[in-house]
Amino acid sequence: MPLPPKYSQYQELRKMPVEELVSVAAELRSYLINTILENGGHFAANLGVIELTVAILSIIDPKKSPVIWDVGHQSYPYKVLTGRADEVKNIRNKNGISGFPKRSESPFDWFGTGHSSTALSAALGFAEALKNNQTRHPVFAIIGDGALTGGMTYEAMNNIVDLHYPLIVILNDNQMGIDPNTGALNKHLIQLQKDKQPLQVKNFFEWFGFTYQGPFDGHNIESLKQTLTEATAQNKPYLIHVQTIKGKGYEPAEKEQTRWHSAAKFIKVDHPKNEQPLAYIQKPTIKGQQPKSKWQDIFGETLLQLANNHPELRGITPAMPSSCGMLPALEKFPDRFFDVGISEQHAVTFAAGIAAGGKKVIINIYSTFLQRAYDQIIHDVVLQNLPVVFCIDRAGLVGEDGPTHHGSFDLSFLIPLPNVTILAPYQSLELKSMMHWAINQDHPVFIRYPRGETPNQDQAEHLTDPTEPKIIHQSTNPRILIGTTGIAAQLAIDALEKNSELFSQVDLIHFPAVKISNQVPNFLSKNYEHCITVEDGCIIGGFGQYLKYLWETTSNEQSLPKFHHLGIQDHFPSHGSIAELQRDEEFDADAILTKLNQLLINS
Repeated sequence: MPLPPKYSQYQELRKMPVEELVSVAAELRSYLINTILENGGHFAANLGVIELTVAILSIIDPKKSPVIWDVGHQSYPYKVLTGRADEVKNIRNKNGISGFPKRSESPFDWFGTGHSSTALSAALGFAEALKNNQTRHPVFAIIGDGALTGGMTYEAMNNIVDLHYPLIVILNDNQMGIDPNTGALNKHLIQLQKDKQPLQVKNFFEWFGFTYQGPFDGHNIESLKQTLTEATAQNKPYLIHVQTIKGKGYEPAEKEQTRWHSAAKFIKVDHPKNEQPLAYIQKPTIKGQQPKSKWQDIFGETLLQLANNHPELRGITPAMPSSCGMLPALEKFPDRFFDVGISEQHAVTFAAGIAAGGKKVIINIYSTFLQRAYDQIIHDVVLQNLPVVFCIDRAGLVGEDGPTHHGSFDLSFLIPLPNVTILAPYQSLELKSMMHWAINQDHPVFIRYPRGETPNQDQAEHLTDPTEPKIIHQSTNPRILIGTTGIAAQLAIDALEKNSELFSQVDLIHFPAVKISNQVPNFLSKNYEHCITVEDGCIIGGFGQYLKYLWETTSNEQSLPKFHHLGIQDHFPSHGSIAELQRDEEFDADAILTKLNQLLINS
């Protein structure tokens, strides 16, 4: 369904009366529903900001006024209206545009966002940088989808009171992140919707130095345009509070907002006349194929089992209960499991306090979000040697979400820390066993696992020792060792199944323990000529280089193999499917076979 050309160019919007802007919004909503459902991508959040986006672009020039979207997954309407309508058809696909604002993609994307609660700080920076321009253009920050649960937003607000900038902050109040929002401010916003008394919320924001206006219907373009026009004429910070519906205009998404936060690819189905013109069904699985479990499902099932067996166990997630798998435990044990909102630093120190108080605690957090709490990991957990269990979801390449969400660096920044054990399963049985093992340790344990489906595996309940290296393939006269950790073990197994003859002089060993606290593994005494390491993480400072370091320090002067490291290169990988990105980074099954063949031929 093509979008009429004039509707995909922001310049046209400033010439249109309100009635025509309403038509633009309707066309845009229909276009995005059809396009995203056919191609996949963030869905409900974008449907909720269509009128708001149209209203903003109807009064400003986005080449001169920075528009910064917090989190960024609700920027699709903005991308369409700033000249990228056709490119949205390939959004998040390999060589397509990003699902988040990206400075290198367009001059209209003033600031790259993908993590929450960064927009207001960045907007303040732009306002400062632009303040001496002859014509002062307003700066816009659209915060919502849980951004106000993140501490960084409050740090920025605390810096506003003495500043005199044309800064327009739009609070997109839809009560949702991916899951429903939590916390005191959210309770006040909910109460505001019930009793229509904005004084308490108004006082809160004006205490920080904003001029507060609202709440407004975030789907009424006329009132939005009028309010925004008045605010931009002032030379001071405004906070405009708009109430929107996540998933607006698509009934299934309005009813199940968490489920429809992001949409998988669907197939378009034509309906008979006099019914809805289009419907969608999910793409079917291959006939007879059993659906595989996802890593977060295995985590959630195991966590619930542990919670049932250990009344002292506590669990924490920073705003990801459904997507990380903690929701069943949180619903069954609401007094023991906590969604603390988008506040990763608080989540880690909260866990540290629980552990210091003598209770077992598991915190589930995405790899890229763990980066935001690095000081708390070191200062509050590891330095005090507290037995916090970190389950690190979405480690390694995550696919279409791209560089803001790839979990490339967790091994590199965790390996140097003393007192820690770092584990990386390649199948669900290992993850289950690692979780059971980890809650009984007396030091910090990190378990990293990827996004997506788990490989096929046996149905055993537990491994005796989930930290022991596993010999997957052994040859009688090995010249080469392939050492893997985490999901990379499956890539090496795929290589073995593709060409078993190449493995006639190869040992393949999976190291589920990247690092074990205060222990040095006993390596095989074989004199390998080469060691190929494979990991779903960055090479620099990662598993392979750490394995080489251990080998050098424990080899007892035996000859060392020549090391060859396969993994994520020294750059930020783009977006695309995980398989495409593994191929590009040259650590998929074919890349392993290529490297193996080169070494066998040349040595």
